Amino acid sequence: MSLLWTVAQQKRLSELNASETQKNMSFTMAVEREAAFKQVELLLVNEGKRRLNKLRNETRRPELCELEARLVDALTGTGFVQVTTPVILSRKLLEKMTITDEHALFSQVFWLEENKCLRPMLAPNLYYILKDLLRLWEKPVRIFEIGSCFRKESQGNNHLNEFTMLNLVEWDLPEEQRHERIVQLAKIVMNAAGIPEYSLEHAISVVYGKTIDVMHGEIELGSGAIGPHFLDGRWGMVGPWVGIGFGLERLLMVREGGQNVRSMGKSLTYLDGVRLNI
Repeated sequence: MSLLWTVAQQKRLSELNASETQKNMSFTMAVEREAAFKQVELLLVNEGKRRLNKLRNETRRPELCELEARLVDALTGTGFVQVTTPVILSRKLLEKMTITDEHALFSQVFWLEENKCLRPMLAPNLYYILKDLLRLWEKPVRIFEIGSCFRKESQGNNHLNEFTMLNLVEWDLPEEQRHERIVQLAKIVMNAAGIPEYSLEHAISVVYGKTIDVMHGEIELGSGAIGPHFLDGRWGMVGPWVGIGFGLERLLMVREGGQNVRSMGKSLTYLDGVRLNI
């Protein structure tokens, strides 16, 4: 009978961002397993120390910040304008996204008081300011935002309570170009993120209905939508558009071959993907 890692050993290896190969090792005897665990743990700890030294002496910026900078350069270089909007969101704006008491996402919202919450997505604020930009600017209007969003999500290694979103939207482009434009925009982001292998798949979202998701294997990295859309009328808006949202921590996890998205986010336990209790 083959032996696998103990529960405690599995937890420690996950914390240290062990590869799937390392996490799935098997052994014939417990003594063999204990010796192997010490070797693998030491290897991962030394790699963590190397990465921390690189951060201190070379890059001096976490990869999350570097990725954000690359995305900003890539998008502004193709005609998009970066915007920044408040993190605190009103209940009224959330309701315009159909997120009311009965909605599946409602229970994941961090409420600050009865009518204010931490934004679970960037889209409500982008809809809000687009109303005026479409009046003030020549079309098409291309904007994006990168910022923190918050959801009560703790299931598995692919979710965070606080995560960094990129949301971009291009409004009032020719209708016949919408599907091609989704493909182009996904490529711009994935190239900037350093992830050449991905696919586009049709899916269903609890907020947007039909979506075009950016997938790496079974991991959803981004989700796109095409308008006119049933949500548009709630904002008094019309016209063809395309938009995609990405989670930056997931992009980093996939690019770095990590197994735990928490190591890539804003944390007191991890720094630039490295567990600090090594």
